[in-house]
Amino acid sequence: MEQDGLRDRIHSALAGVDASYVEVRIEESSSSTLRYRGRDLEEIGRSSNVGGNVRALASGGWGFVCFNDLDDLRGKVRLAVQHAKMVGGERVELAEVAPVEQVVPAVIGKDPTAISLAEKKAVLDQYVGIMMGVPQVQSSTIGYSDGRRKVVFANSLGSYLEQDRVDVSLGMRAVARDGGEVQQAGISLGSLGDFSFVEALHEQAAEVAEKAVALLKAPQAPGGETTVILDPILAGVFIHEAFGHLSEADHVYSDPRMQELMVMGRRFGEDHLNVVDGAAVPDLRGSYAYDDEGVPGQRTDLIREGVLVGRLHSRETAAKLGERPTGNARAITYRFPPIVRMTNTFILPGTASVEELFDGVKEGVYAKNWYGGMTSMEMFTFSAGEAYMVRNGKVEELVRPVMLSGNLFTTLQNLDRIGNDLTMNQGGGCGKGGQSPLAVSNGSPHIRIQHCLVA
Repeated sequence: MEQDGLRDRIHSALAGVDASYVEVRIEESSSSTLRYRGRDLEEIGRSSNVGGNVRALASGGWGFVCFNDLDDLRGKVRLAVQHAKMVGGERVELAEVAPVEQVVPAVIGKDPTAISLAEKKAVLDQYVGIMMGVPQVQSSTIGYSDGRRKVVFANSLGSYLEQDRVDVSLGMRAVARDGGEVQQAGISLGSLGDFSFVEALHEQAAEVAEKAVALLKAPQAPGGETTVILDPILAGVFIHEAFGHLSEADHVYSDPRMQELMVMGRRFGEDHLNVVDGAAVPDLRGSYAYDDEGVPGQRTDLIREGVLVGRLHSRETAAKLGERPTGNARAITYRFPPIVRMTNTFILPGTASVEELFDGVKEGVYAKNWYGGMTSMEMFTFSAGEAYMVRNGKVEELVRPVMLSGNLFTTLQNLDRIGNDLTMNQGGGCGKGGQSPLAVSNGSPHIRIQHCLVA
C-alpha cells in the first residue's frame, strides 16, 4: 500500500460529498498461523491482504462499502452515500470529536513478522514434544498466530491517521485419558508486538500436560453455595464477560431491559469495587492510540467505589445517550464497520493481601484459569480451568474444574474482598457481531465472593 499520494486521493474522494458524514479506512495486513493437533502440524502459512471501506451517513441512514481495489475511491464514496440514502430513517447524531492528524508507529519488542515460519515451528515443536511426552496425555493442541495491521483513516471532518500495530497470540491445551475418563488443561497467552514470550514456555507446557493428567484422579468439589476465591485470570474473564459486555452502550440504547439494569448511579458493589476499561492503558493487546472512528483511546471508569459511573461508546451511542465518546468503536478488519467493543477491562487492586482473602474461610473453593462460559443479560455461567478445595484458610487438594453461575448484580454485592495483586490476561480474543477474535485483555486481582453457586 503506497502511502505517497494516498492522502491526496482520499481527501479528493471526500471533497464536496452530499452526506452528513463520511469516513474512509484503508488497511494493509499480514499474518502467520501455525496449528498443531497432537504431534501433527495441521496448518502453517502466511497471508496478506489489502482493502478498505467507506462508511457514510446521509438522510438518517448508514451506508457501508468495502473493497479490495483501491482505484476510484471517489466512486466508492458516492456508492456508500447512495446506500445510506436508500436506508433512510430517523436522524442519526454523532458526538462531536475534534479532527486529528497523526502517524502512530507499532509497539514492537521482538518483531514476530521478522521471524521465519521455520523458526516459529522449531519453537512450537518443542512444546508439542513436552506435552505429548507426559504419560497418559493422549493429545494436545497448539494454536499460534501473529499479525501486522496498518490502517489509514480519514473522514470528512478533516481527520487523517496512520496507525500500525502488531499482535501475537498462542494457546496450548493437553488432553489426558485413563480408560473412559478424559480431562484437559490449557493456557492462552498473548502480547502486543513482542514474540519473546513464545520462546520461554517450556515449564508452562509441562505444567499444562501434568495438570491434565492430575485431573484424572481429582475428586469432585461439593456442589451448592460456598465461598469462592477467583485467581486474576478467571476474575478477569468474569468481569469482561459478565459485566463488560453489559457496559457496551449499543446494547443499552437498543434494549429497554438493559436501560433498567444499567442505570447510572446504581450501586453494584461495595466501596472497594472499581472497574475500568481503556485503550490508553499502555502496552496491552487492547491498547491503541485511536479507535476506528478516529476517537482517542481513553481510560474509562465503569464502576467507581461500587457505583456505575460510565459505559463504553462509539460516537453514535454517545450522542444517543447524551454521554461522551470513549474511543471504543472497533472493527476487526476493513470488511466490517466499527461497533462498540471493550479494550482492556479490569478490576482495580484492593488493599488485602492474597493470604487475607483465604483467612477465615472454613470451607470453600479456589478457582483458577478458565475454560468456557456464557452470559444472558445479568445471568452468567463460567467453567474454571482448575480448582482446589480451601479448608480453614489453606489451599488443599486439587478437584475437578467447577462451574460457577449466578446473577451478576448479586455476585458483585457478594464480592467482599479484593486483593492487591493485579494481573492482566492477554490470551484469547473477544467475539461480538460476527467479528472475532478481537484483541483485548482483561484482568483483576484475586477476589473473594461469598454465597457463589458451584457445580
